[in-house]
Amino acid sequence: MNLPSKLGIIFFISEVLLRFSHRSREHGRADGGSLALLWIAIAGGIVSAVMVSLRLPVHGFPLSHLANQIIGFVFVGGLLLRWWAIISLGRFFTVDVSIAPDHELIVRGPYHAIRHPSYTGLLVAFLALGVTFQNWLSLVCLMGPILLALAYRIFIEERALRNKFNDEYIAYKKTTKRLIPGVF
Repeated sequence: MNLPSKLGIIFFISEVLLRFSHRSREHGRADGGSLALLWIAIAGGIVSAVMVSLRLPVHGFPLSHLANQIIGFVFVGGLLLRWWAIISLGRFFTVDVSIAPDHELIVRGPYHAIRHPSYTGLLVAFLALGVTFQNWLSLVCLMGPILLALAYRIFIEERALRNKFNDEYIAYKKTTKRLIPGVF
């Protein structure tokens, strides 16, 4: 089994576990269809990346064995950041955007530095996966839809958090960046 397949299976199992174990109850759903859009973007991105890598090898680049190993560690690092963020949220984490009546604004763990560390981890993992296709166009086909879907998802989440926490969330936004500490 090649590296992209192995990484894809690891990601899929990780996300299926989340999907079935962390769905919101009926309170305060404000998803705006972003979860479905994200899954469509992920599936479409992966399928198009695979097809492009097979049909347009002219855009390819070689990777050494060492580079493949490093990429595997980067992928796992992205997933670990995602899970650290999820664990830091505890019972407030749901796969669909939902605000509980007793919701608290979490600013510990990775949330101390960035507002959406789970998505940072997801992007790092997908970037690593995209590189394993060894094709620049495949990387763009994978990351483009995922970046757009995550931008929408972040907009939805930030609106829900601003509605719940108002001034507290606005103050938190001033001390953190969305995805990359100190940068963006």
